[in-house]
Order: sequence, then C-alpha cells, then structure tokens
Amino acid sequence: MDTAKLIDHTLLKSAATQADIKRLCDEARQYGFCSVCINPFWVSYAKEQLQNSGVKVCTVIGFPLGANTTAVKAYETTDAIKNGADEIDMVINIGALRAKQYDIVLSDIEAVRKACEGHVLKVIIETSQLTEEEKIKACELSAKAKADFVKTSTGFVGGGATATDVALMRKSIPPHMQVKASGGIRTRADFDSMTAAGATRIGASCGIAIVEGK
Repeated sequence: MDTAKLIDHTLLKSAATQADIKRLCDEARQYGFCSVCINPFWVSYAKEQLQNSGVKVCTVIGFPLGANTTAVKAYETTDAIKNGADEIDMVINIGALRAKQYDIVLSDIEAVRKACEGHVLKVIIETSQLTEEEKIKACELSAKAKADFVKTSTGFVGGGATATDVALMRKSIPPHMQVKASGGIRTRADFDSMTAAGATRIGASCGIAIVEGK
C-alpha cells in the first residue's frame, strides 16, 4: 500500500497565506499525496502549482457548517470546478438531517452532484454531531444522490474521525462507494486504525508525519 496515495494533504485554516499553500503543494508533489485539500479561494493557485504533478486539487463546499442554501453550494461548486478543482468535499445540511427533513438533505447533495458531474464528490456528514441512526441515514442519502464517498468530519466541529464511525459508514453504503476519514488523524497508528476500519482516503494536515511514521 502506498500510504501517500491515500492521503488528502490538508490545509483549511482561515489564516493560511499564499506561502502556506505553496508549501502544501510543494510537499504534496514531493511526497506524492493523492491531493491537496484547500479552501475554494486557493483552487486556481494550487492548480497552477501542481501542474503535471499527478496531485489532484480538492476543495470544500458549504464549509464548515453546511448551512448555506443549496443554490449557494451549487454555485460554489461550479466556480470551484471552473477554477480547476478535481474533487469536491461538501458539508451536508446537518440541521435538516437531525430534523428528519430528508428531502432537503437529498436535494442539497444532488445539486452539488449535478454541479460537479464527472468529478469526485465526497459528502461530509459530521459524525460527532449525529446519532448512529442519523449517520446511517446520511450515508443512505449520500448513496441515493450518487456521491462517490462519505466523509466523517470537517475537523472544525466537535470530535473528528473514529474507527467505529468509519466501520459503521462502510457498512451503510454500497460496495462501489468509499469512506474518507478526517479530523484528528495525526499518526501512522491513527492512519492504520482508519484504513483497517474501511477508510480508503484519509484527510490529514499531518500527512508527512504519517508517511514518515512519526
């Protein structure tokens, strides 16, 4: 297993500067990470920096709260794809899910799916805010909307990924879908725990430490 190829090298802090993003891209190129995961403002710059590297550009939509309107999420997605994003990580409408307004959650995901047709879509369900029943329902709605992945967390709200949640998500989606674990994954032991539970992608700001086993 090529550890680096399973990692989205992540920098989503609001105070990140262009120099920080350049460093992230340089590291991603050096280590051969799957992608860099960055805020939408930096997509075109990162695309430039990673030209001919094989490293993808991943960005986040409705981040980190998921409470934007569907129209805003769809536009944000269209803009990100236009600017060069290869993969989209969107946050669901968590409040609507908890209120059992499943039609709202589904149409929200479907609108982003349509806006990024032909590109990978990962749906962030923010597991730390949900019951087991809600996590399962979020996975079912993501599958119905034809997302490619479900993702545990933004890393900005409550707790991050757990192996228990990853295993539950893996069981709750069809075989062709995948699970991305993110939030609080800092060591090789964390990485191994998540992949053993069924994660096929890891979002981490500590990707270098993971690859180097530190």
